[in-house]
Amino acid sequence: MSAKLIILDRDGVINRDSDAYIKHPDEWSPIAGSLEAIARLNHAGYRVVIATNQSGLGRGLFNIDQLNAIHQKMFDALSQQSGHIDALFFCPHRPDENCNCRKPEPGLLLEIANRLDADLSEAIFIGDSLKDIQAAQTTGAQPMLVLTGNGRATASQIDDSDNVPVYTDLATAVDALLANTK
Repeated sequence: MSAKLIILDRDGVINRDSDAYIKHPDEWSPIAGSLEAIARLNHAGYRVVIATNQSGLGRGLFNIDQLNAIHQKMFDALSQQSGHIDALFFCPHRPDENCNCRKPEPGLLLEIANRLDADLSEAIFIGDSLKDIQAAQTTGAQPMLVLTGNGRATASQIDDSDNVPVYTDLATAVDALLANTK
């Protein structure tokens, strides 16, 4: 049996988000408890993958080396908690480019499924925006919403019929997941 797949949005779920974009490693800071939550998922046997829109790349606000440095800071901080990310997928396009990989479009999640030979109907996607919820629903993954980042505003855009569990933050979402798998 393959490990259960958890897909996470980055900004607003793992780290603090910024309307001015996270453009430099110095601007990246984890949300309290998020790195420990990822480590707990790792230790429970989950594969943890990030799916993130990074239009700042397409907008020229930062380059690929800066994006890699931001991710390296995240990986280093995570390793200090005995955690890791199994794979990271990002869309570099601006919204006006109408690509298939920018969430809420399904391309990024479909690429994850293809590359990892994963069944998205068995995956969970934790995000903080309506785009994350829609991408999960379109691909058959189970969406979960956290109230960090844009989550509070997003919570007002969904209703009970959407069947989207809502949690305070990534740590409480992981608590619920791990409690349900015992």
